[in-house]
Amino acid sequence: MNLFQTIPHSDNPGDRTRPLADRMRPRSLDEFIGQEHLVGPGKPLRTQIERDDIGSLIFWGPPGTGKTTLAKIIAHMTKAEFVEFSAVLTGIKEIKQVMADAERAKQYGTRTIVFIDEIHRFNKAQQDAFLPHVERGNIRLIGATTENPSFEIISALLSRSRVYLLQPLAEDQIVDLLKRALADPARGLGSMKLRAGDDVLKKIAAYSSGDARSAYNVLEVAASLALGRIDRDGSEAGGAEISDPIVTDALQKRVLRYDKAGEEHYNLISALHKSVRNSDPDAALYWLGRMLEAGEDPLYIARRVVRMAVEDIGLADPTALAQCMTARDAVDFLGMPEGNLALAQAVVYLSIAPKSNALYTAYAEIQSDVERTAAEPVPLHLRNAPTGLMKSLGYGQGYQYAHDREDKVADMQCLPDNLRHRVYYQPGNEGVEKRIRERLEEIKRRRSQAAKGVSSAPKTESGA
Repeated sequence: MNLFQTIPHSDNPGDRTRPLADRMRPRSLDEFIGQEHLVGPGKPLRTQIERDDIGSLIFWGPPGTGKTTLAKIIAHMTKAEFVEFSAVLTGIKEIKQVMADAERAKQYGTRTIVFIDEIHRFNKAQQDAFLPHVERGNIRLIGATTENPSFEIISALLSRSRVYLLQPLAEDQIVDLLKRALADPARGLGSMKLRAGDDVLKKIAAYSSGDARSAYNVLEVAASLALGRIDRDGSEAGGAEISDPIVTDALQKRVLRYDKAGEEHYNLISALHKSVRNSDPDAALYWLGRMLEAGEDPLYIARRVVRMAVEDIGLADPTALAQCMTARDAVDFLGMPEGNLALAQAVVYLSIAPKSNALYTAYAEIQSDVERTAAEPVPLHLRNAPTGLMKSLGYGQGYQYAHDREDKVADMQCLPDNLRHRVYYQPGNEGVEKRIRERLEEIKRRRSQAAKGVSSAPKTESGA
């Protein structure tokens, strides 16, 4: 055995030192539950496996959805050597050794599947080390990641691999797995003769957030607690019962699937923003709660909520921004968890407020014009002239002081010549913006009258 050869763990079903989740790991596609879109009859991954034509694969999905299990099933069905190591513990030296072993094995007709857990933790140089061996067919690479491969895996390796997205398991699927574990005397808990009602199993499934491993861990702890209660209270007819209080003790606190630096962070804030934009206060409150209860920085949420106020409400309800700034101050002053209701109030206010993206659209057009058009100088009549030289150069000449006119609107061009007819801000018909639109139409009418000399004459006093 060389230094880098994996040490196989025991498959002895009586080995109770192995966690329940490991003992109950499916050994074939027939035992596998979930991911029917990939391994159901006629589905793409199952077809590849049955044809022994898998190539290199990337399994992308949340924890406990079967990524490692699928890799092991593939190795068993394709009769390949299975080398498993973690990206957390492996460096370039170890990779090169494994690749050299795989190349030698290929010469003797042995295929090698290299399974890398948490492949997103490898840096670019480490990922590059796999490329020549994948291209020459020395190995079939299967990587598992909880992060978006588009951002975490180099494009060269990604282009040589097939990416499969694994979904969180449904609650009924997890309940089926738990029932299987309770009934299996060889690998599971069947020899303990435990009883558990459907409502209890559903509670475990709900709290696992689609993570089968997490559900197995909770069941294993609950089983120990139930047996311990029998030891204290005496024998119980029909075996120990895993009750709701026992499950509550086993759960302690729900661990929500959330990574403040990962994709789920952006998925949840996106869901919150889009729910607000769609005027759905119930959904907005739910996504807000998901983030706060998972430990997200409340000031980060407050900043994003302020952005929602100006991007999706704007001048349709100018007080929305004030509401959000007040919520931000309340969170800063109160801290958490007291400040969570301030954020909830702001989120609900934004959800029911009239919507307008007129400011957002206007500024996006301005950014485009600033980038693609010539940066013409400020027109002379809009410049101040604090010195005699500047006055002699025409600074301020032709400026019309709006307050000199009764209607406060002068016929004066304020945009540079190359953009003189551009209209950026176009208010909608919701909330305050309806009045703003009417006001802008009145300003346009008065400016037209001023151009024709119809409006009142300028006052005698002037200002700068």
